[in-house]
Amino acid sequence: MRRSVLLVVALLLLATAAPPAAAGPAPRSPAGTASGAGPTTRAATPVQIYGAWHCGNDFCTWGTVRSVAEFDAQNRWLVDRGDGRPSVNLVVLSFVNPLALLRQTTDQATLDGVPRGMTPEIVNYFTSRGIRVMLSIGGITYTDDWDAALAENPTLFGQRAAAVATRLGVGIEIDYEQNTDPNLTALQAFIDAYRAVHPYDATGARPQARLTIDVAAGDRWLIALNRKATADWLRTDRPVLDYANAMVTARPASASSAQANWQEHVDGKPQYSPPVPPLAPAKFTGGIYIAYGGRPLPECVDWATSVQRATAPYVQTVAPNGAGATAGMLGFMFWAAERPATRGIGTVPPYTCEGGVGAGATALDVPVPMPPLRQS
Repeated sequence: MRRSVLLVVALLLLATAAPPAAAGPAPRSPAGTASGAGPTTRAATPVQIYGAWHCGNDFCTWGTVRSVAEFDAQNRWLVDRGDGRPSVNLVVLSFVNPLALLRQTTDQATLDGVPRGMTPEIVNYFTSRGIRVMLSIGGITYTDDWDAALAENPTLFGQRAAAVATRLGVGIEIDYEQNTDPNLTALQAFIDAYRAVHPYDATGARPQARLTIDVAAGDRWLIALNRKATADWLRTDRPVLDYANAMVTARPASASSAQANWQEHVDGKPQYSPPVPPLAPAKFTGGIYIAYGGRPLPECVDWATSVQRATAPYVQTVAPNGAGATAGMLGFMFWAAERPATRGIGTVPPYTCEGGVGAGATALDVPVPMPPLRQS
């Protein structure tokens, strides 16, 4: 079986003329082998989501108001890959403190529960160019605050998230990274309250109706959250959330490692007790680093040797394995634009990402604006 897989990998690499990934061996191939026949490949499904989490200039707090001119000087690559077209079709502003949002906190860094830097002007900077915008609630730093907000009043919390979405014309991402006994009953109440204001919209026409969730890179962390999300909120027959993002690992991963993690979502974990069901490929994206440490990553500056190029055949053709009807994941999410950490170079000049993310948008023919998403 391993020999057959390696043969298919070789054929895929020859067909795309892609060089080997810079880190790790050739990626696992999604192509199948028919009984009694040679290797076969599936047609590539177009990438629909090609987005970046955005941490602002203060390490994901967004605590200060910024002028559009200053913001543009640091982030121009996101809206111009070098030919006037955006490099991405989605930006997720990260992060909103969940407890501050519930309590509508106003302080030096927050206004009515929302970071002061997440202004209508910054949202319009992207949406005026056809880029969808979402706000991410949570992140690992705010795990305890997620717990507190859910314990205090999950229904009001969901209503206030919906109100912010209405006011700014954005979607909402749930980033609840509680690995031990997450409050899933209260999270259900949060989602119900949000959906009472902004019902699920398969067309994607209303930005405020876009409600997503982050899950671990694979199925071995955030297990209870992932199990609940896959079983009840990300089904193709009765969807509640639009899709999930398989987040990045603790440090940048090779193409083969990234694919192995994503395959865990597709396969589920039937050996767990209770089991984690399989997730439809059309219901999640895969996360990749573009900023980490003190040197630029190929994922930011060099499409030819990037993980996204090496994994693109897998992302576009991975077959369902118990859930969903169509092959291929929704696309890629990149962590993270501008200044995601107190150390490291980020994605600001001179280390901007037109040559990696932007070139990938061209090579993969990423649609801007984002089209209606596949539903099965």
